[in-house]
Amino acid sequence: MLFNSFIFLFFLGIVVPIYFKLNKKWKKTFLLISSYVFYGYWDWRFSFLLLISTIVDFWVGQKIDATTHPKRRKYLLLISLLVNLGVLGFFKYFNFFVDSFQSSFGANLDFLHLNIILPVGISFYTFQTLSYTIDIYRRKLKSTKSFIDFAIFVSFFPQLVAGPIERAVNLLPQIKNIKLPTKIQLKEGIVLIIYGLFKKVMIGDATGKYVDNIFGNIEHYNSTELMFALVLFSVQIYADFSGYSNIARGTAKLLGFELMKNFEQPYLSANITEFWRRWHISLSSWLKDYLYIPLGGNRLGKFRTYINLLLTMLIGGLWHGANWNFVIWGGLHGIYLAVHKLTTNKKIAEKYKHVNLRSFVVFLFKIIVIYLLVLLTWLFFRTSDFNESLFFLDKLINWEWSEYTIRLVIIATTFLIVTIFFDILEYRTKSHVFFLKIKNKAVRNAILFCLFTTTLMYMFQGKPMPFVYFQF
Repeated sequence: MLFNSFIFLFFLGIVVPIYFKLNKKWKKTFLLISSYVFYGYWDWRFSFLLLISTIVDFWVGQKIDATTHPKRRKYLLLISLLVNLGVLGFFKYFNFFVDSFQSSFGANLDFLHLNIILPVGISFYTFQTLSYTIDIYRRKLKSTKSFIDFAIFVSFFPQLVAGPIERAVNLLPQIKNIKLPTKIQLKEGIVLIIYGLFKKVMIGDATGKYVDNIFGNIEHYNSTELMFALVLFSVQIYADFSGYSNIARGTAKLLGFELMKNFEQPYLSANITEFWRRWHISLSSWLKDYLYIPLGGNRLGKFRTYINLLLTMLIGGLWHGANWNFVIWGGLHGIYLAVHKLTTNKKIAEKYKHVNLRSFVVFLFKIIVIYLLVLLTWLFFRTSDFNESLFFLDKLINWEWSEYTIRLVIIATTFLIVTIFFDILEYRTKSHVFFLKIKNKAVRNAILFCLFTTTLMYMFQGKPMPFVYFQF
């Protein structure tokens, strides 16, 4: 069930009113059923995978919590890791490893190929439920005694299929003490849904049509047109994913829940470390807490710090999909982070104060450099394989101008300006619901109404485009 579809709006229009009317006990049951209906809408069979992960980790969590025997605790954690990563690995990476082995050793392993459909959101809910058992093992969390609470934590439909990847320490207490939303939550929820839909449909989907057309036939386009598509992809993936996160957070607020922010104006970052503190925050923080720090973080010397950064980002790249291009994408970001760590000892700034024009110009220059570095990585993220990436790079090196250059520049610049404009509003107001800061209620409602109706009109024109991160 896509957020940018009328069936989801219909689903939400039924779930929220019923949820309001039920008492606390039945709220949880209804929320769990609704979450499974939402997930099963794609393919009901995958609901069993979700249930298996829930049962295993609920049992493992309780058993780890109940024992103090070190080896037994490790064995129990190993069960959680093997089941979750085993299922994820089978569905996501089986054919990938068969192909890699076949190309490396020349063996004919076509008979091993399986026609596997990737369950939607499996990477997200696998990481989410793993964080629960790992935190219990680390004694940072007590296991929940309520199976229904844990089942809701794993399957909570607003963030089930594409995050944010929530931690049990944040979401489980809200589920345990389930409450109706406040008036502020209702207002913010509606605004986030409208704003998220607008970003997804009017920016993400609009740019996606250009991107899909050109990347689907790159041999037919020249350098200018390919560069145009790459720039638009940087806009598409950000508007698409941040739009999803806004809708997820907004939907959760309508039900009385608070989810973490997943994006904080990443394209306004002045260095690569800051970019990863602002881009896909729930994943980057997960990788930091459950991979980078356990590897040793920055505690084992500078050389190991750089290796740990590279390994973390390589695995983060592989998490995105069974494709060597994702590994290259992660590797480039790992190299960027290591170089930044090597060349600076300064604390990463979260706020910028420009005392003069020179400092502001330097700041803008840094933003542009970081954007271009990230743009290069998006090339490997979007192309289907390494050969296609090389073809694309060759086209950029042997530059050819297009007769449509001016038109393409205008289109790309317009989408970039609109995207950055919204980011600046968020940055200046320190809020993703900056519309609520408009004091004139009539003006505020008129703007939101226009955004929503424009989005709906666009949605009527064709089938909804899936979210980019649904493939992960």
